[in-house]
Amino acid sequence: MNSAEIKINYSLKAHNTFKLDVYASEFYEYDTESQIIDFIDKGHLTGKEFLVLGSGSNILFTGNFEGLVIHPKTYGISIVNESKDKIEVCVSAGEIWDDFVQWAVNKNYYGIENLSMIPGTVGASAIQNIGAYGSEVSDLITEVKYIDITDKKIYTINNKDCEFSYRNSIFKTKLKNKVIILSVNFQLQKSGSLNCEYTGIPEALSCFKNPGLKEMRQSIINIRNSKLPAPEDIGNAGSFFKNPVTDNDTYQKLKKDFPDIKAFYENNSKIKIAAAWLIEKCGLKNYEHYGASVYEKQPLIIINKNNATGKAIFEFSEIIRKKVFEKFGLNLEPEVIIL
Repeated sequence: MNSAEIKINYSLKAHNTFKLDVYASEFYEYDTESQIIDFIDKGHLTGKEFLVLGSGSNILFTGNFEGLVIHPKTYGISIVNESKDKIEVCVSAGEIWDDFVQWAVNKNYYGIENLSMIPGTVGASAIQNIGAYGSEVSDLITEVKYIDITDKKIYTINNKDCEFSYRNSIFKTKLKNKVIILSVNFQLQKSGSLNCEYTGIPEALSCFKNPGLKEMRQSIINIRNSKLPAPEDIGNAGSFFKNPVTDNDTYQKLKKDFPDIKAFYENNSKIKIAAAWLIEKCGLKNYEHYGASVYEKQPLIIINKNNATGKAIFEFSEIIRKKVFEKFGLNLEPEVIIL
């Protein structure tokens, strides 16, 4: 491995879904685990700011990245363990998430179908603990393998040690900027029932006579297409904010003032408020800030409507946060990583 394979002053426009033409001081991509292990072993990351960038579907660059961007292009799905009822698979970190979902559905493996069409890579799915339509990836992950950039050793940690919570994990806290994920193991079911509890799914499935996994996947895709902008058409990073979680007393006070408030209970008796509803109630649906706007069909999504800069998109997100706090006393926390 030599430094000639590191690209200098490299455009990241094709590597972020906001379509921002920002540059990385250095850029390195690898095709195999052995390449990134060798790269780290030879000290290319020592004392250097770096960023692991998969699909760039959950990131906002407010300017150029003055460091090294590492882009994994490792692909592969292999069976680790198999029984009559379950199957455990190991998936390379660079694998496109939705390609993995498609693979599982085609094999008739249950558990992952509600997470169809989420952009990004498998490695990022573990970092972010992605979730949608009543499912979270932390319910499926058995273990994560990573390399520590300091001691240059490879570790495998189980689900519990990943410290998963709502859109969070140990990879965003204690291990942030300290490791690079190599692969993720998932346990899927060979039989099961469809998870139809989330609002809109029963209606979407009703057009199918005997819906199975493929019909569920198609229904999720149809729902997403009906209200979410495709990144290739409109620059965006999906849901920009997390849904704020509060206690029942706060929720009841809000409900008294806003009877139509949209919320749902969490397992721990906390209440999750719909951030999209909060944003819409602040009158921000048609607001535009230097080319940044909210998506007309889903206020939770900030779009690059008219050649906005990353700085303008960030400023707009702060305007939204301020208005929501002033009106409801709730703090919107970004789901998107802001750099």
